Amino acid sequence: MKSAILTLLVLLLPGFLSAAELSGEDILDRIDRNLVAENRLATSTMVIKGRRGTRTMTSRSWVQGVEKSFTEYLSPPREKGTKMLKLGDELWIYSPSTDRTIKIAGHMLRRSMMGSDVSYEDFMEDPELAKSYKAEVVGSEDISGRPCYIVKLEATREDLAYHMRMLWVDKKRFVPLREELFAKSGTLLKRLSIEEIEYLDGRWYPKRMIFKDMLQKGDGTEFILNEVLFNVDIPDHIFSKASLRR
Repeated sequence: MKSAILTLLVLLLPGFLSAAELSGEDILDRIDRNLVAENRLATSTMVIKGRRGTRTMTSRSWVQGVEKSFTEYLSPPREKGTKMLKLGDELWIYSPSTDRTIKIAGHMLRRSMMGSDVSYEDFMEDPELAKSYKAEVVGSEDISGRPCYIVKLEATREDLAYHMRMLWVDKKRFVPLREELFAKSGTLLKRLSIEEIEYLDGRWYPKRMIFKDMLQKGDGTEFILNEVLFNVDIPDHIFSKASLRR
């Protein structure tokens, strides 16, 4: 009996040790496995809860890896037909009301995207955080009853919008349930909380989240994922400036 128990411990212990000894980089890698896909097609709702009232918008997005994305707004009528194209570190927006395509660059990237708590700079950010930050596990805490790693990220480049980030990462599902983003001065700029997670196509993926600009009034911007398909075939012409005016 003792021999059987000892054998079981030998088999299980490495798994427990590897989970306990995960580095910050290991955790970021597991987050990427959930959140980054070769291709995806998604329909989502954005609810902007500003100080002057609430606005709801729906959009459809085609995304290829981390470099290319194309988004078309479907509603409300005022925003319908607005399109955004991201190619690497470049971003264009087409407005049907003016029939113009504008390149968003420089200081314009810091502006609010469609009046939300998210800036164009946030939209353009590389989701693979390990490329721009060094990560350190600094503790653990329960979020909504889920045990989480607390991971501190410090920027490795000077041109990033956020010098430091704090992530509360679900220890079993490896999705950040909370994130706080800080300026170099230490000022808390924005906060993200993931309210719902769904198991889709072999990965845990955010279903509903709230993004709050801490320097602005209002109750933040809620993002709801209505539908997502992973690793779908996307025609090359989607990621072209010509698609903006179609």
